[in-house]
Amino acid sequence: MIKVYNKLIRDRIPEIIRASGKIPVTREIRDTNEMEEMLMLKLDEEIQEYKHSRELEELADIMEVLRALASHIHNVTPAELEEMREVKERERGGFREGLVLERVLDVK
Repeated sequence: MIKVYNKLIRDRIPEIIRASGKIPVTREIRDTNEMEEMLMLKLDEEIQEYKHSRELEELADIMEVLRALASHIHNVTPAELEEMREVKERERGGFREGLVLERVLDVK
């Protein structure tokens, strides 16, 4: 039986598939635009998986895709991305307080 996936996978998945006695057929992405498109599809996939399962492991998968996007598309390291996140948190805050902006009133 042949199952078609045509999706971005983690680097060790072919090894894991071979260990199960099956034969993976893969190709390497060489085009930056295709890599971005495949990473965006993977991000959507992982977000949906998290939304349905609420499992911490799925959050880790989302983080891995974000790291890949930062590296492949924006040429920044995970440390640089984290630094940007920290700066934004210092300037604008995080999401710890659970604030919802309902409206803004003009005082004039």
